Amino acid sequence: MKTRFAIAADAALALAKNGTMVPENHVMVAPTLLRSQLLSQLYFAVRGGELTKKEADFQLDYLRALRIRLLGDRVLQRHAWNIASKLDWPDTYRAEYIAVTQLQADALVTLDSDLAKAARSFVHVASLDDLLGTAS
Repeated sequence: MKTRFAIAADAALALAKNGTMVPENHVMVAPTLLRSQLLSQLYFAVRGGELTKKEADFQLDYLRALRIRLLGDRVLQRHAWNIASKLDWPDTYRAEYIAVTQLQADALVTLDSDLAKAARSFVHVASLDDLLGTAS
């Protein structure tokens, strides 16, 4: 049985840091904004001296190779808008992760404790260990 996980940018970057493999029976989805967030965060890390360009390139190659279905249709956008409105957030970025989880996944994986706390009102939140199949 396949488990579908919505994966936030922070969790994807954690996977990329070590080149961790995700079990084949786990399917990953994310909003289309994931691609831009990953690029921006890696660029920021290189500019700040946290990573070398070579390390960032390795992580980008890893992330591009992950099988993550990216979604951004009108239905997802409408759900994200409604969620951001209910939570009184200033934008819809984090709400897109909750929306994609509602529509396409069994659980959301994020390392952001604020997002996880807010998401629990809408969806199941899983750990990185759950995604990797190492949770006990």
